[in-house]
Amino acid sequence: MIDRNLALALVQAAMAAPELPALGHGARMVATYAQLARRAGSLAAALRQRLRLVPGDRVAIAARNTPEFIEILYGIWHAGLAAVPVNAKLHAAELGYILDHCGARAAFVGRDIAAALGAHAPAGLERAIVIGGDEYAALMTADPAPIIARARDDLAWLFYTSGTTGRPKGAQLTHGVLDVMSRAYLAEVDPVAPGDGLLHGAPMSHGSGLYIMAHVANRGVNIVPESGGFDAPEIFALLRGWPRSSLFAAPTMVNRLIECAADFPLDHLRTIVWGGAPMYVEDARRALDRFGARLAQIYGQGESPMTITRLTRAEIADREHPRWIDRLASAGRAFGAVDVMVADADDRALPADAAGEILCRGGAVMPGYWRDPQASAATLRGGWLHTGDIGALDAEGYLTLKDRSKDVIISGGSNIYPREVEEVLLRHQAVREVSVIGRPDRQWGEVVVAYVVGEAPASELDALCLDAIARFKRPKEYLFVDALPKNNYGKVLKTQLRARDASRAQTPQSMPPARGPT
Repeated sequence: MIDRNLALALVQAAMAAPELPALGHGARMVATYAQLARRAGSLAAALRQRLRLVPGDRVAIAARNTPEFIEILYGIWHAGLAAVPVNAKLHAAELGYILDHCGARAAFVGRDIAAALGAHAPAGLERAIVIGGDEYAALMTADPAPIIARARDDLAWLFYTSGTTGRPKGAQLTHGVLDVMSRAYLAEVDPVAPGDGLLHGAPMSHGSGLYIMAHVANRGVNIVPESGGFDAPEIFALLRGWPRSSLFAAPTMVNRLIECAADFPLDHLRTIVWGGAPMYVEDARRALDRFGARLAQIYGQGESPMTITRLTRAEIADREHPRWIDRLASAGRAFGAVDVMVADADDRALPADAAGEILCRGGAVMPGYWRDPQASAATLRGGWLHTGDIGALDAEGYLTLKDRSKDVIISGGSNIYPREVEEVLLRHQAVREVSVIGRPDRQWGEVVVAYVVGEAPASELDALCLDAIARFKRPKEYLFVDALPKNNYGKVLKTQLRARDASRAQTPQSMPPARGPT
């Protein structure tokens, strides 16, 4: 078996450049490559010997951004296990479902999450280890173990994403898939040299964390803000001390960086890679004015992580090109590692500029969903990943996103699935019907709005959501109506509802703008 364990890159980096900085926390360097590799090897030994985990077992990570995330991730892989990074903003009940669904035997959790998990922890979870606690420190005392060989098709990262049913699905990202993704990033988005930094302002459980591997492979520095999240002044302060640094950011974050008055050495910024949602053209132009030719865009999904299409720094900065605005409005062209097609309902390729579903295939695409053969077969039918997104390819291969066939709402770079919210709201006895839509919002991309048939107080609906789902998923406005628009079969017509909402928002009688996600 050819060993494709992603942890080999850390071992090799430690051998080639043991004293090179590998991990930063705020302005401080907290680990060299030799130190990081040793800690990952010690954790791997403890996971195998003390917790009795065996290759293929799943180990979850649920915490805000923290330097320990990286040593845990590589320790899991070093031991031949599979990592399940989980969004730290999820409700404890949602976290419990994921832990149960993936069959995690152990989980590394932040202190606040450990306290909330409580009764929601599934029976199969044998250990919940608090990151930075006494048990965590004890695990790091083990003598480093040899790395466990893994094949390209072995599971490395179980990436939980939701479907139209509202229940999260686990996209299986293998060692091979993540290797292809990392190589694509280095070759086509953002080359990394030894000592180059990656600032983790976005969640490491998702987009930002998926770029860890490329930086380790090329001996870059992974830098975690002390706040554990995104704060524009803090990002600029970090850029003063970490030259040649990049960051992955949702458009909401990019806009906050644009608006932040803080100063920093512009030559210390390597690249801002945006993704997770489309960027308004005007905002992209403002970002280019603020940061210069240091912007790149990617379009991907959890099922093809970060790797469907890309718009390069050169393309974004080429103001003299006759189709510059069209390109800036697009999601770019296909990565070299994948094929991209826009297809009709029968999966037949459509001509240039015709809108249809975006399909993708190649080495960066997952082999399927965890323990969900029906969803896997439907999503990967014919050998193509069916994204559920609607777009059009022009004659030059640039993909423009038109709409989503799924009703997913993307707010601040996070996916929110309306049915999940609707099911919670329908628990209230005074709610007869409800439909949740996304309202376009310049700052957040979209905000969640609920149209309700019934007499339930908005405060009670808010409390219901806060008790069952993550805060960022709750509606930011509740609008009470006598009826919802429906077709002859009784299906709610969300297209009409969005149009009604857009028209309402333009009238002087409309309510104040919705609050942003918190």
